[in-house]
This record gives sequence, C-alpha cells and structure tokens, in this order.
Amino acid sequence: MKKMLNKKIDKSTILIVNDINQTLNDLLPFYSSHSIRVIKNEEKDDFLLIQATQAIKEAYIASNENKYIFLCGSTFRNEAQNSLLKVLEEPPRNVVFIILTNSKSSILPTIYSRIPFKYLKTSSPKNEISLNLSKLDLKDIYLFLKENQKISKNDAKDVVESILLKVSKEKLKLSKKQLDLFSQSLKLLDLNSRPINILTTLLLSLANKQN
Repeated sequence: MKKMLNKKIDKSTILIVNDINQTLNDLLPFYSSHSIRVIKNEEKDDFLLIQATQAIKEAYIASNENKYIFLCGSTFRNEAQNSLLKVLEEPPRNVVFIILTNSKSSILPTIYSRIPFKYLKTSSPKNEISLNLSKLDLKDIYLFLKENQKISKNDAKDVVESILLKVSKEKLKLSKKQLDLFSQSLKLLDLNSRPINILTTLLLSLANKQN
C-alpha cells in the first residue's frame, strides 16, 4: 500500500484503506500544512452530518492556492453524503476532496460514480469468497450461510465488501436498489442486526437477479 501513496494526490479521490490514520500519516507530508484540512469525527468513526456541514463551509472559504480537504470516516452516514453531493460534483475553484474510508460499500453509488476511487485495502484470506455470483443459486447460498452462521459483525462487514468487489470483478450490472442494499447492509450491521440475516438478504437479492 505504501508504494501507491508515495506521491501527492492532486485530484478528488476516494481511498479505500485498512487504516485511515496511518494513511493520513503517509499522505500529509506531501502537502504544505496551510493547504490541508482534515475533517473527521473525533468521538466516533462515523462521518456525520455535522462533519459534512463543516466540510462544505471550509470548501467555500476562498483560497488562491489549492486546498486539500480530507474527509475521514470508517463509515459515512447517508444524510452526510447527500449533503455533500453538490459540492463534490462541482467543487469551488482550487478545492480537492480526498475521502478516506475503510469500505467502498459505505459510500453511496451517487458519489463513487462521480469521483474515482483507489482500492488500497489489503485483504486477508479469510475475507475471500468462492461464490460465483453470476451463477448463484439457493444451494450455494445455503452452503455459504451454513459455513458462516456464527460470523461476527466485523467479519460480516468484510464479507459484504468482498461480495461488492466480486460483483465488480464478474462485471455484474446491478440496479440502484441492489447497490443501495450494500450500504444498507453495513448500516444495519453497525446497528447490531444479526449478521447472518443481513448476508441472507444480500445474497438472495443477487440470486434473484439471475432469475
């Protein structure tokens, strides 16, 4: 990962990383201190509406030089992202947004369809899934869920992310409703819904696509 972060990022980008603070430490030395603003929730890992409001205000403070605004959160609340849509799509002059998060699934499709992303997160073998999503059937789902019936909340979040990556790898075309289900799944897991129930709903949605 460090090899990919050995230079300044000059365009608005979403970075999917393992460790947000470590990535910040790797990146910030490439910028002058007066040109950066780091916006994150100091109490929780969630990026909330209050942080989004702060980012918008900062973006509209005029600057003659490039200003780099780092938006950091393991998860981004939907209402925060929706409030950022306009400023991300049409940022003020000289403003560059760099979003740091742990999961692509936490970013709304309406945002990552507008801003390029780099997946810098290293995956552990336990997060890899062998499911063939393009030919997913009920038997596959049953066996997968049986193997993961006692999965933890954090491992379930990793599986949701791995499924989304496999969707991309297999070039499956999903509807907006199906894409939104990935974000909803992560949100429900954060609210301590049963992981096995979340995975069941997600996989059944993908299986129904093939029918």
